[in-house]
Amino acid sequence: MNKRSVADLRLGERAIIQSFNDERMSLKLLEMGCLPGAEICLDGQAPFGDPICLNVSGYCLSMRRSEAATILIE
Repeated sequence: MNKRSVADLRLGERAIIQSFNDERMSLKLLEMGCLPGAEICLDGQAPFGDPICLNVSGYCLSMRRSEAATILIE
């Protein structure tokens, strides 16, 4: 079974952060509050799909889809 990432979320879809697949990027994401077990939701996206706006544990966070692809979800 393929793991899903935050980049796979549809608008309004919620998920729980499970882990990361990029060790270097994971430190940056952890500092931004993307902690394993936290709920994450895709709230919006730019007209061409990048960047995206996420709601992580109650606050808005904007990031590139390539960064979101490193966050694995359940």
